[in-house]
Amino acid sequence: MTCQTYSLLVLSVIMIYFGRFGNSLILAQLQDDIDQLKADFNSSHSDVAEGGPIFTDKLINWTERNEKRIILSQIVSMYLEMLEKTPKEKVHARHIFEELYTLKESLPDGLQKVKDLMDLSKLQMSDLRIQRKAANELFSVLQKLVETPTSLKRKRSQSQRRCKC
Repeated sequence: MTCQTYSLLVLSVIMIYFGRFGNSLILAQLQDDIDQLKADFNSSHSDVAEGGPIFTDKLINWTERNEKRIILSQIVSMYLEMLEKTPKEKVHARHIFEELYTLKESLPDGLQKVKDLMDLSKLQMSDLRIQRKAANELFSVLQKLVETPTSLKRKRSQSQRRCKC
């Protein structure tokens, strides 16, 4: 599978995942628009396959629905950025842009979450001050980690006990 096919696949997954095909989007028209866009970018060029896909392999690691919405939000933003620079007379590009923009409105703003992850990755854990702060927050972090599954489990078991069906 070439990178252009991956791009079509990612775009299709994004559109289907958020249910736009059932509303107003005609998949065949979008596919035609994407084919024209691929021609505009000369995506059949040999360098497209180098290094593998840029989006679809990222989706593999994101399994939960809310997780996928975060990464898909970022991917849609990148497509919008790419399409924003296309000439206005390219109707197919405008159509894709409009559909993606509509999808973007229904997605959570994952940018803050991405920034949070980037900030965490930049922390210098060898810094004594950072280590002190981390030690100070350890109990609270563990409490958050433990409370979510336990409280959900407890709520489910309590509701099962109440129901005498």
